[in-house]
Amino acid sequence: MTAFRHEVTDADTAVAVGSGDVPVLATPRLIAWMEAATVRAAAPFTGSGRTTVGTQVRIRHLRATPVGGQVEVSAGTAASGAGGRLTFAVRAVDASGRLVATGEIDRAIVDRESFLARVQAADR
Repeated sequence: MTAFRHEVTDADTAVAVGSGDVPVLATPRLIAWMEAATVRAAAPFTGSGRTTVGTQVRIRHLRATPVGGQVEVSAGTAASGAGGRLTFAVRAVDASGRLVATGEIDRAIVDRESFLARVQAADR
């Protein structure tokens, strides 16, 4: 399991990221932290020249966390799917052990150069 501890700052709030008007941990920031945990957890599944990209996020944000609050975000062992797909169970808990969020994030294993070439070609 890959885990990271974060302290909520003013820059992490719904007000700061534009996802609401209250000074609590923003759902988009929480999801970004969860995705970062899955990137690290996916590393053993990628080889030279390969990486993963996020493809789907299913998160339930259950509890507000104020500025100064601590949140530990974790990504569990991946379940492999067809076509180089990985599904990670993710969760976040606050300093008192209460569940802040839970869900799953899917990532696809891709060849880095080929992926970037397709993105650039589609942008033209």
